[in-house]
Amino acid sequence: MEKGVEFGLEKYIGNIPGMNPVDPKASSPLVLAYIGDCVFDLIIKLMVTGKGNRQVHKLHEETSRYVQASAQSYMMRTMQEHLTAEEHAVYRRGRNARSVSPAKNQSITDYRRATGFEALIGYLYLSGNYERLTELVTIGLKSMEERDNEEDE
Repeated sequence: MEKGVEFGLEKYIGNIPGMNPVDPKASSPLVLAYIGDCVFDLIIKLMVTGKGNRQVHKLHEETSRYVQASAQSYMMRTMQEHLTAEEHAVYRRGRNARSVSPAKNQSITDYRRATGFEALIGYLYLSGNYERLTELVTIGLKSMEERDNEEDE
């Protein structure tokens, strides 16, 4: 592929007035998690709506299965063995960050692991490493699918 060719929304977002690039290496882990939450939510919403039109309430219910802290924590446990040293360091910084908001209906362990998951997603997104981001999300989603299949048996 030719260098300098840009695809997707990112090419256009930079042209929005007031938009400045964000350095993922200089961003706090909670800022990375803030962005990662949004990016992962968008990925899941696109996946869910791609399965066909349904009532918005049904779409929300299915989306919630994936974006809640316990699901992200589960996916992260599977993804950890696939992380590079740099990715693991980003995850660890996110996991260990002290959030001002408490875990809602989740264990503190799941909440913290999910924050690390979101920080990693945000870091990969802001770094423009979309291929790696989708590789890791795919690993996580496959682990959820396998778990669901085992529970159905």
